[in-house]
Amino acid sequence: MSLSKLKKASQTAIGVNESLKAVEEGAAKMVFIAQDADDHIVEPLKQKCNELQLDIKYVTTMKELGQAAGIEVNATSACIID
Repeated sequence: MSLSKLKKASQTAIGVNESLKAVEEGAAKMVFIAQDADDHIVEPLKQKCNELQLDIKYVTTMKELGQAAGIEVNATSACIID
């Protein structure tokens, strides 16, 4: 599964704001969004990814995404940076 790539990545951005910034700067290689995150929170990130034709990998829960990102709290989104 691609979530294992997030665990192994040397550079990541965690959270909507950091992920959105990385996407806008063209640095995001792979974007992950938790399916149980509130839509109004992740919608700007989804829109920017769609606009730039960047694939989104969906993760079942924010808890699972947080663990994969190496943090001890839930994460709405994360991305691997080039």
